Amino acid sequence: MPDLYKRVIMPLTDEQIENLNCGDNVLISGVIYSARDTVHQRLVKLLEEGKELPVDLRGQTIYYVGPAPARPGQVCGSAGPTTSSRMDIYTPQLLDFGLKGMIGKGKRSEAVIEAMIRNKAVYFAATGGAAAVIAKSIKAVEMIAYEDLGAEALQKMTVEDFPAVVVIDCKGRNLYESGPRKYAL
Repeated sequence: MPDLYKRVIMPLTDEQIENLNCGDNVLISGVIYSARDTVHQRLVKLLEEGKELPVDLRGQTIYYVGPAPARPGQVCGSAGPTTSSRMDIYTPQLLDFGLKGMIGKGKRSEAVIEAMIRNKAVYFAATGGAAAVIAKSIKAVEMIAYEDLGAEALQKMTVEDFPAVVVIDCKGRNLYESGPRKYAL
């Protein structure tokens, strides 16, 4: 039986990204960063001011998540994806800076898709409603910056076999468009 998942090792390389296609099921391992809209706003402000970011995001992947507090003995609480469109106003600047991957849920703006194509990046979807299952793939969490934001701070996450789907690939092929067409009457 063929492997149903492609294995993706972080950080992403252009070669890996070129081999990921819209609709591929993947298991992600390595380091990703958690960040939501307020962190994105702060990062873009630093870029606009010509200041250094708290972490070099070139080649990296951001997971749009604000994990729940960890229970005793856990590394991370439930960690389900948030709606990605909330980051769309900031994402093109981060992609132009060198961000290569994003994990979230929901559609992306045309500006984000164009920036993905221009910068050879990929957008993965994590399953909404599966936050407790996803948290099991998170093996370590380290605070990086913006601790004042609590769960929505910028954090480094080490993941192993994090399940996701390639929703938009580096060519701009979009499962949110092609999927419904496949079943249209």
